[in-house]
Amino acid sequence: MYYPFSWFRSTIRLLIFLVLFALGGWLLDDMVFAVALGAVVLLIFNYWHLYKLNRWLWHSRKMSPPTVRGVWEHIYEGIYYLQRRNRNKRKELGELVKRFREGSEALPDAAVVVDSKACILWCNRLARLELGLKWPKDAGRRLDNLLRHPEFIEYFHAGNYKYPIEVPSPTNPNKTFEYRIMPYGEEHMLLIARDITRVSQLEAMRKDFVANVSHELRTPLTVINGYLEIMPEAEGADPFVKKAMSEMATQTHRMQNLIEDLLVLSRIEASSERVYENVVNVGSMLSLIEREAQALNKDKGHTITFHVDKELSVYGVETELRSACSNLVFNAVHYTPAGGEINVYWSRKPSGASFSVVDNGEGIEQAHLNRLTERFYRVDKARSRKTGGSGLGLSIVKHVLSHHNSALEISSTVGKGSNFSFVLDNELIADQS
Repeated sequence: MYYPFSWFRSTIRLLIFLVLFALGGWLLDDMVFAVALGAVVLLIFNYWHLYKLNRWLWHSRKMSPPTVRGVWEHIYEGIYYLQRRNRNKRKELGELVKRFREGSEALPDAAVVVDSKACILWCNRLARLELGLKWPKDAGRRLDNLLRHPEFIEYFHAGNYKYPIEVPSPTNPNKTFEYRIMPYGEEHMLLIARDITRVSQLEAMRKDFVANVSHELRTPLTVINGYLEIMPEAEGADPFVKKAMSEMATQTHRMQNLIEDLLVLSRIEASSERVYENVVNVGSMLSLIEREAQALNKDKGHTITFHVDKELSVYGVETELRSACSNLVFNAVHYTPAGGEINVYWSRKPSGASFSVVDNGEGIEQAHLNRLTERFYRVDKARSRKTGGSGLGLSIVKHVLSHHNSALEISSTVGKGSNFSFVLDNELIADQS
């Protein structure tokens, strides 16, 4: 236990010790020798305790200090107190590390900690099982020397960890892992590998199912529609039959459009075409879309104006960009009330190549904006059936823009109109000097 006045008492004892020697020297008429002798005795005493302290610190197996008196008692107690406090801290830290390891071992994902040089510092059990790492044998080895998939190497060294990457498992090619890297601290990174094999399989099954069913439905619908078109309308025929025939033709045509949109969406999702391989002349493409929009506008009476930078071309997949742009323009034509005004812009901005469709229609409530790109989502189902929309147009736009590393931006005000736009990154602009 620490006593506030212990050093004061030790100083008093030291003075009494020297005074006694000085008094003895005075009685023997040799005070200097007596004081020097006292100092030597004091020095020997202290060196002896230093020796004992050294042996206790480095060689003794006992945690408790030896029994001493005076100032050395407080020194021993102070050291012993620090040892106990440090031992308690080490115990707490050990418990914390133990809980951390137990928690990390319970993670459903493989986890690996690496330093700034990509050297492995730690990994959990799933990382050893799923990634083929060996612990502690692989401690200190570079992660990119153990996970050798080219896509992972490129992703790891690119340094852009905003999005995860999906690559086959290094130990089982039939499994697919999603790798996500999260930097933390000053120079550490955490790699999380998640098994998404089942999710990938289900997504592939969904795409195949939609593509196959859509393809198989085309033939019977074509046959039905063909017979409906050639069936004559007899004079004096039952009005109910005439209405039924007309409705069947309309719904058949609508189903054909839906199937075509599903096939387009399936092709976009399965597309492996590289964005940077071809240059798209957007000016010419928009000229064709403008003619189609004017033809579609025959009975609407809209004022449609295209503001196009003819010199601005981009890298991309022309069929996909044409599908995205035409969907946005045709939607504006379909859903803007008669006599409305529609402006289409294609221009270069500091952020990249910008495309936007602005109308002065009825507008869309804010509650619907975040869901507009969902498949078959409709703001007004009755109006959508009237216009014959499939509910897939904006979903197609979303997937096209995702393939081109962009996103659809929607702003709308009820009663004033809407603005659908996207920006292609400067890296995709083909006429850069």
